[in-house]
Amino acid sequence: MLSVKKNLRLISLFIIISAIALASWYFTRPKPLAVELTTVATGNVEATIVNTRAGTIKACQRSNLAPIAGGQIAKIWVKEGDRVQKGQTLLELWNVDLQAHRELAQRQLAMSQERRREICILAENARRESIRTQQLVEKGFVSSQRAEDADANARARQAGCDAAISDIKRAEAQMRVAQAGLDRTVITAPFSGVIAHISGELGEFTTPSPPGIPTPPTIDLINDSCLYVNAPMDEVDAPKIKVGQEARITLDAMPNKIFPGKIRRIAPYVTEIEKQARTVDIEVEFQQLTEDILLVGYSADVEVILERRNEVLRIPTQAIRQNNTVWVVDAHSKLIERQLETGLSNWSFTEIRSGLKEGDQILISFDQNNIKAGVAVQQKLQ
Repeated sequence: MLSVKKNLRLISLFIIISAIALASWYFTRPKPLAVELTTVATGNVEATIVNTRAGTIKACQRSNLAPIAGGQIAKIWVKEGDRVQKGQTLLELWNVDLQAHRELAQRQLAMSQERRREICILAENARRESIRTQQLVEKGFVSSQRAEDADANARARQAGCDAAISDIKRAEAQMRVAQAGLDRTVITAPFSGVIAHISGELGEFTTPSPPGIPTPPTIDLINDSCLYVNAPMDEVDAPKIKVGQEARITLDAMPNKIFPGKIRRIAPYVTEIEKQARTVDIEVEFQQLTEDILLVGYSADVEVILERRNEVLRIPTQAIRQNNTVWVVDAHSKLIERQLETGLSNWSFTEIRSGLKEGDQILISFDQNNIKAGVAVQQKLQ
């Protein structure tokens, strides 16, 4: 009996000691390291390059218009912000004298046309009379002298008709000269668009510049139905860019929107801003203009898409270490190092060709010093 009691005491003591040891281990065991994890999945990966400095939205057509001739501004038919159509008159200089010259040329042309009509009718009658007289000569009813007189008269009348036609051509040329002089005092819209700025005022004088020197503009006309972005790209990246490549356009004025674009032109020369800042300008056209009001002069950034891989295995680029390895969480929630074979890459994602499979969990933060193989980890609470 005593032996049984002694054994029970020993068993109870063992249980108590084991429980104390287990509790001590539980409360003193190292806790899993809280880290940022992500799950390997499929998605798109793109190789892209961006502009080195801010680009600028420009219009496909923009003209600083000025009258060819100098003079006093007599009429301004539009105001800033107005939309105009191609051929619409925008501004006129004082041109009363030139209008009088054109009216005189018009009257001279009308008179020449009336005179030609009269002379040429007489010439036609003389020609028919000459033909009839020649027929009568052949029948012996009149003398040959009369036929010769009729023929001479017909030819003289025809010469007068030809001279009248030449007078009309001369009058038409004078009319064109008068109209050209008048056109030199008028500004018309070379294309449809919006008036951005008017620098002249009624009554002011405009003076044409000497040959070779641009005349100060009077009206700034913009065709805002066609816009593009002019952006500088680093000379190192320039050989990778091709006309027709897709691009994404972002604007500081609309930070939450991305506009699709396409490369339409690459400058054939390098711009040297500084010795260490050489760039090549590219032009990126908007693929489609939305209802958003885009203003010429907005600053813009361009991201050129060099290559794209769709629905490939990818991970965040920040998860890859310098030796092309990643920390993978195994079935026991411990870290193991895994070597990778990578493909296309950008600042956000990298294509994985081998070394990982979909659903694997990997470490994406390395800000703790005790990260190493075999360390137990858990997802950091957000």
